[in-house]
Amino acid sequence: MKKVLVAYVSRTGNTEKMAEFISEGIRMTGQSVEMKKIAQIKNEKELDGFDGYVFGCPTYHRDLTAGMKTFLFLAQKAEMAGKVGGAFGSYTHSGESAQMIYDTMQHVFKMDTVDLGSLNLKEQVVASGEGQKACQDYGREIGKKLG
Repeated sequence: MKKVLVAYVSRTGNTEKMAEFISEGIRMTGQSVEMKKIAQIKNEKELDGFDGYVFGCPTYHRDLTAGMKTFLFLAQKAEMAGKVGGAFGSYTHSGESAQMIYDTMQHVFKMDTVDLGSLNLKEQVVASGEGQKACQDYGREIGKKLG
């Protein structure tokens, strides 16, 4: 059994709901999941011991939240090269944040990112059956990639 960290920031609860659904999908593949809000992670040592990482952030003003930007600089200090990664986020008008995280995982952290790309859902879709399925499917792909 491999261990995955799902770390996220959520202001309205939509991205947190996505994190829960993605975690369910990962567990469906027999992998272990730890969910944490990024504010709970104080240093890069707390990122050790995971085989995969999935980071989530809503898009605000066509950007990541300030907290996620700070977290990504902290995460850069951890040894994540070659580890499985994925990114997700919710949005209302635009949806750049998930792709920004995914690109950082690929090009800066040199992670083995999931082939699906990033998962981005409009806020009103997150709690629907369609949104739940999309998140669970994304989590299953992370779990399958871990083997």
